[in-house]
Amino acid sequence: MRLYQVSFLLLIFFSCCNQKESELIKISGEAQGTTYHIAYYSENNINYKNLVDSIFKKIDSSLSTYLPASIISRINSNEDDVQLDDHFINVFTKSVSVSEITDGAFDITVAPVINAWGFGFSKKEKVDSTVIDSLLRFVGYTKMKLNGNSIQKEAKEVMLDFNAIAQGYTVDVIAAYFESKDLKDFFIELGGEVRAKGNKKNKEEWKVGIDKPVEEEGEERDIQAILKLKDRSLATSGNYRKFYMENGQKYSHIIDPKTGYPAKNNLLSASVVAGDCMTADAFATAFMVMGLEKAINFIEANKSLNLEVYFIYDDNGVWKTYTSANLKKWMEEID
Repeated sequence: MRLYQVSFLLLIFFSCCNQKESELIKISGEAQGTTYHIAYYSENNINYKNLVDSIFKKIDSSLSTYLPASIISRINSNEDDVQLDDHFINVFTKSVSVSEITDGAFDITVAPVINAWGFGFSKKEKVDSTVIDSLLRFVGYTKMKLNGNSIQKEAKEVMLDFNAIAQGYTVDVIAAYFESKDLKDFFIELGGEVRAKGNKKNKEEWKVGIDKPVEEEGEERDIQAILKLKDRSLATSGNYRKFYMENGQKYSHIIDPKTGYPAKNNLLSASVVAGDCMTADAFATAFMVMGLEKAINFIEANKSLNLEVYFIYDDNGVWKTYTSANLKKWMEEID
């Protein structure tokens, strides 16, 4: 997901750790068109930045639509004999699973329409109903299938876009790497997608702030709520950061795969807490497409998914919030 609406209250980035047996390591940088911030406690004082950066590069070589030689770009270009790697297969399989359970509210084949609206990897088109109708013929998660180590398309015009799930997946891959190194306490944030394990060394939970859905850009952002996060992941999607105005009309990057138009409902932002960040990332986008009422109904009907949500929505010009029951004890709203 390519949103920036989560402001992080990581006091650890501005303080030091006095415990000799476990040092606090902080690394940060730019990746996948955004920034990342990672903190972890290491008994051996090992800095994993170079290895983390290599993970970003490896995933980009598979999933980035902005790299012509990536696996996804080669598939979109209809090259022959494109061999898939584990990253591609993992993300594709998860995406199809979320598409099925959300009845297509989440759909990675919406790429042609996203491109037409100017939010994808190609130049914006002049959009009208005729253009959208023509492109929708090639949108639908059943139009592309995994066949062993390759992909089968229903038509060459069908294309993929993993941007609504790739960052969450990347966070999970880094978390798995840290766990393989026996790191027990860490916080990973990439472009607003978060995964936290364990605690800070003072036994306090990691804390993350969720922004108010205001459209103004800037260094300082107002916090709507503070969430304590432990052994869980968080992703937030919203319609107030990535958009443009044209002829007095606002066009958001969140596209409804069924209509081909930017999703229009009263949901301003959807924050999802899940066991893994890829799941949280995908469902945050799906809920923004569904809208408030359908999203709440979905949560109630699918409790086995173990998702917690925090929604900010517009009720006739007044901002209101919805918090799932189990999340309330970890959430503090700011007046």
